[in-house]
Amino acid sequence: MSDAEVKSEMQTAPFDARFPNTNQTKHCWQNYVDYFKCIDARGEDFAPCKQFWRNYHSLCPNSWVEKWDTQREAGENPSNFTL
Repeated sequence: MSDAEVKSEMQTAPFDARFPNTNQTKHCWQNYVDYFKCIDARGEDFAPCKQFWRNYHSLCPNSWVEKWDTQREAGENPSNFTL
């Protein structure tokens, strides 16, 4: 099978009982924070961390992620990303 024939599987974040409402803003934010806490504790290659990454990329608008990344890199993000 050629590279052009390879199909990617599209997925969205699974249901999380902590966020039962339609508005998924908090779910988006929590996955973003959990991802960076996870890679800080376990490293980027730790498979469960990748689930947080997939979830926040599925739930969060790109503009939010870009803003948060800029804030985090400048040390200005309001969240504590360390355990």
